[in-house]
Amino acid sequence: MIAIQTKNLTKKYKKRVAVNALNVNVKKGELLALLGVNGAGKTTTIKMLSCLVKPTDGNALVLGNSIVSDTFKVKERINVSPQETAIAPNLTVRENLEFIAGVHGNDKKSSKEKTNEILSSFGLTDIANDRAKILSGGWQRRLSIAMALISEPKVLFLDEPTLGLDVLARRELWRGVG
Repeated sequence: MIAIQTKNLTKKYKKRVAVNALNVNVKKGELLALLGVNGAGKTTTIKMLSCLVKPTDGNALVLGNSIVSDTFKVKERINVSPQETAIAPNLTVRENLEFIAGVHGNDKKSSKEKTNEILSSFGLTDIANDRAKILSGGWQRRLSIAMALISEPKVLFLDEPTLGLDVLARRELWRGVG
């Protein structure tokens, strides 16, 4: 099954072409890495595929749903860990995770269970009751990715996922995502 299929996906900002006629197929279970220099269009591609920015031309199907005409269906089945660390700084690590689990429709009991699982798998248990704002950049990044995964998305977009992570944390991240 094809998870992501782009068809001439293009994004232009005034006279600058950020993404030019991208055609790619990603099968379910595959990992795809977009590599390129700054300004190559990697983040723009993620924003289009996650329905945050409309393409100028072309289309993409995410799990069979169009990013142009079925945005609600796409957004229900994906999640994004953006380039900028996205956490609530005044909440604890645990509260950040429980909040996001609740936003995605989990009741209190289920939110707590999922939070405990992800705290363990991401090595966050020892800092679960610390406020997010006191964490180092690497720990905040790890929390941000854990928050994207707690909803159990069918497709996960990670923008600069290893930014701020040390070598061991990078290895753990790839082990957890793969």
